[in-house]
Amino acid sequence: MNLNKLAFVVLAVALVLVARAASAQAPYPVKPVRVIVAFAAGGFADRTARLIGQKLGERLGQPFVLDNRGGAGGNIAARNVAEASPDGYTLLVHTAAVSINVSLYKDAGFDLEKDLVPVAMTGSAPGLFTVSAAHPANSLRDLIAASKASGKPLAFATAGVGTSSHLAAEYLFKTLAGIAANHIPFKGGAPATTAVLGGQVELLSASLGGALPFVKQGKMKALAVSSLTRIDDLPNVPTVSESGFPGFEERSWVAFFAPAKTPAAIVSRLNQEINRILAIPEVRATLISQGTEVTPLSQQAFAEKVASEIAMWRKIVNVTGAQAE
Repeated sequence: MNLNKLAFVVLAVALVLVARAASAQAPYPVKPVRVIVAFAAGGFADRTARLIGQKLGERLGQPFVLDNRGGAGGNIAARNVAEASPDGYTLLVHTAAVSINVSLYKDAGFDLEKDLVPVAMTGSAPGLFTVSAAHPANSLRDLIAASKASGKPLAFATAGVGTSSHLAAEYLFKTLAGIAANHIPFKGGAPATTAVLGGQVELLSASLGGALPFVKQGKMKALAVSSLTRIDDLPNVPTVSESGFPGFEERSWVAFFAPAKTPAAIVSRLNQEINRILAIPEVRATLISQGTEVTPLSQQAFAEKVASEIAMWRKIVNVTGAQAE
């Protein structure tokens, strides 16, 4: 009897191990993957998500379906993904704003470090400060001088509360330049750009790619770029550092996240596939043409970057006193 019981236990354990092995080796994905984008269609995050999502679908044999959920600086989208089943079938595409909102909001509705896992970074881009072509200012110095002379707050548009463009403008104008400035947030870079083009808002603070086409078309004037050195696409546009604020730099990025507790094998697979996609010449060319520097990272390296950005932006939030409801 004891031998029979022992044999039964051994068999049961073997069956459990086989089941676990089969589960671990189960194909992914076997159904469409929902990709929630934290900002409106047409902006930096959306364009990147569409390009990478299409290629992921082609490579993995299932559609990666985009769902734009702009609002609250990307917190609405992040909360949706944080609350989703951690099975790899709901992903988040967000920007550097996700690391800013940790300290900018009293309650963002999710805990970045506990509720989400970094998957892969796709690219980064410096910020660009632009005005409509009809605006009298031809440089950042002109804009700041005119604002000081008028005594009126400078109104600037961004893709939303908590974006790196928002915090960069707050720090530049209020802290460094010492002028009054009003932030006008939108649900994405595209509607913010439209508002400045239409004259509803004076200045656009956005990632390079969002405003670059309009600058090249002559519909907007680029006053300064937030990289430390000038960029090839706009060689005649000075940096913010050259415009009287030495050392000023701001870069946003776009990346994929998944709910916490998503199987490590799925996270690793997605990271590897996204990095392979970023190595495809036409993908790289498309991103570069949009003003994006392609920056593939391992999953661990990206997780470390997110942690360092949380600490960096917390310091800037504290210095500027920026807050969000």
